Amino acid sequence: MSNYWNLRFWEYEFFEPHWLWLLILVPIVWIVLFKRERQRKGDIKFSGGIEHQKKLGTNWVARLREGLIILSGLALAALILALAKPYHWELHDDSDRDFKYGIDIVIAMDVSGSMLAEDFDPNRLEASKRVAKEFIDGRKGDRIGLVAYAGEAYTACPPTLDYEVLKKQITRMNGDRIMGGTSIGLGLGTAVTRLRKDSTQTGSKVIILLTDGVDGGVELDPMMAAELAKSQDIRVYTIGVGSTGTAKAPVKSPFGPYYASMEIEIDEDLLKRIAKVTDGRYFRAKDEDGLKKIYEEIDKLEKKRIVDEQYKSEPPPTPQSFVNVALFFAALVWCLQFFLFKSHD
Repeated sequence: MSNYWNLRFWEYEFFEPHWLWLLILVPIVWIVLFKRERQRKGDIKFSGGIEHQKKLGTNWVARLREGLIILSGLALAALILALAKPYHWELHDDSDRDFKYGIDIVIAMDVSGSMLAEDFDPNRLEASKRVAKEFIDGRKGDRIGLVAYAGEAYTACPPTLDYEVLKKQITRMNGDRIMGGTSIGLGLGTAVTRLRKDSTQTGSKVIILLTDGVDGGVELDPMMAAELAKSQDIRVYTIGVGSTGTAKAPVKSPFGPYYASMEIEIDEDLLKRIAKVTDGRYFRAKDEDGLKKIYEEIDKLEKKRIVDEQYKSEPPPTPQSFVNVALFFAALVWCLQFFLFKSHD
């Protein structure tokens, strides 16, 4: 409702500012009307002394008539501002912006055995799942999909607006039924293919690629996948997950799994190159709080891009506030003139 009465004209820009020259008329109108008011003869003839007339005089009536003159000038000023076709960036409908300029996002998450390392609580994979679900809860109008990868990759959920279904798939996702290893190129390539097939083509396309290791795949070179993403105008944000030094992780053996301290190896150079080629950014998450901040940063970066893209097109004029005020003041002046100062014949 406040948008329809926003008179902070200094916050607006104008499509036709030449109309604003007419604002010079407002002080001229005030001068003319005030002069007429001072020269105006009374409506009722009265014979009597000056002292008697002063006793009958009402000072509030004179002030009220002067107030009506000021309101008339303000109504004219508001009408002139409306003719100049004002527009205001911040008065855009946010819901329309979110859906019209929504983002297609695919989260490509490493589910290899090393993601079970316990330098995160309870391990890297579960912490990554938690943060991803929090990120999804903060989105609005973006289609989000999920790709899981290790030695091979599959689409766990195509891009969707049904976030509850997506979060259930994230909860179920693990590397139990997938070939071991870390094929970053295959994970990225699968995400690119999914976006290319399912993109709405109306907004940005983004892949969030998360891994804790070094590429060991042979099916698809990660940089080839990055070039494919670039050709489809897909930005890739890469995240390296893991603390520094060593971390306790499960190791499979013929006698069952056991835990051992393993060296943390993340190919940061590769992840940086993938991000650079696709106009994205690389982040390193050394703990869960750091991972949350990374998702928050990605959220801010994409919202800014969407706003910038939307602002490339001209917004519609929004003169409603000034028209409303002009009509309100004009109606108020007319009613007071008609009911309080109606001339007597």
